[in-house]
Amino acid sequence: MRRKLVAGNWKMHGMRSHLSEIHAIAAAASAHPEVDTLLCVPFTLITAASEIAQGFTIGAQDVHENDFGAHTGCVSAQMLVEAGAKVVIVGHSERRADQSETSHHAWAKAAAARRHGLGVILCCGETEAEHDAGRAERIVQSQIEKSLPDGAAPDWLTIAYEPRWAIGTGKTPTLEEIATMHAIIRAKLRGMIGAPANEIRILYGGSVSGANAASILAVDDVDGALVGGASLTAAKFVPIIEAAAKIAAP
Repeated sequence: MRRKLVAGNWKMHGMRSHLSEIHAIAAAASAHPEVDTLLCVPFTLITAASEIAQGFTIGAQDVHENDFGAHTGCVSAQMLVEAGAKVVIVGHSERRADQSETSHHAWAKAAAARRHGLGVILCCGETEAEHDAGRAERIVQSQIEKSLPDGAAPDWLTIAYEPRWAIGTGKTPTLEEIATMHAIIRAKLRGMIGAPANEIRILYGGSVSGANAASILAVDDVDGALVGGASLTAAKFVPIIEAAAKIAAP
């Protein structure tokens, strides 16, 4: 059975004054060792968060595909490792939409992260227009085909399905839709890398909250959640961790 993973993405939120929330989340996560928990915080908080939450996984939200160079404002995988990050998100829908990143960018960033020992959460997902046009399956399969890094393996790669129209909107697909898409993703992975695909975790992301986490996390092939706004405070994030723990309990 694949271990549940609850990953928080703070996006462009968080100052040093919010480190107490990270400390509280880390303490709650330690009470549920049957679940893997991590927070992907802004670059500016990675080192401080890693120092105050010993033994708790801190990640980053993006990485540059090159190891160094004239890339003003960018951060390399080496820099993330030195700062204390263990995991990085690539291909997030907001990067695709706001920074015009493509699946090729996601592939290159995942490769860079892997070169330096970082775990990778690779995101995929369709827009509302693509969903309404019945193109979601084709879009997601294409994104995986173009962005899956070489040597993809369950010990360092996680996939996150995040329908773009559900992120931060309060909308969520039906449980049946989530199950269908996760099964499609699993099948696509099997077609590309064979048996190891059975061990790669697939997260659901998009308006996950304490209220809906239990039902979403119980869906077949949903191995955890990529959580946005609800990960900013312990009060909202811990119930999601607890929901995952109840499902993971023997």
